[in-house]
Amino acid sequence: MTNDFHDQVIALLPRLRVQALSLTRNRAAADDLVQDAVCNALSAQHSFTPGTNFPAWMHRILRNRFISDLRKKRETGDIEDVPTAALACSGAHEERLAVKELASAMDRLPADQREALVMVVMQGMSYEELAEASGCAVGTAKSRVFRARRQLETWLEGEEQSTETVRLRGVVARLRQGGAARDELRSR
Repeated sequence: MTNDFHDQVIALLPRLRVQALSLTRNRAAADDLVQDAVCNALSAQHSFTPGTNFPAWMHRILRNRFISDLRKKRETGDIEDVPTAALACSGAHEERLAVKELASAMDRLPADQREALVMVVMQGMSYEELAEASGCAVGTAKSRVFRARRQLETWLEGEEQSTETVRLRGVVARLRQGGAARDELRSR
């Protein structure tokens, strides 16, 4: 089991690093987080049940380690404190600007939505694997990814309105047109 366990850990390292980067948004901190998570997993390998979902088990260890580290620090840095030069990139390529805009929008997402989106879209995890790794229901996992995608689309298209505001405006427009919207409001 030990060799198989180590092989699985090694094969999963790139995906763990991607998740750690999405959580920490810092390469050095992500590497440290992955190293700590792997150490935790190695010391707890006796508690892993063979035949169960190893990637979900490892992602859960990584996430729990991240949360534990946050609780220990309880002090966060503010993006406003970082010099502008540190955030600037050279070149005026549209792709770089688009990636920078996407990264900025991703940073604005709630942590659970950002993590879910990264795990499904970038790592290719299924909703079931995401749900198991996050400790939530499959429907909740799907909802987090959906809300993250919808919010990113809204921000990247330059629409700063909340989805509730958009929905309410649609209801108001239908109220002006007729009774279907009244029925919708009454059913809520």
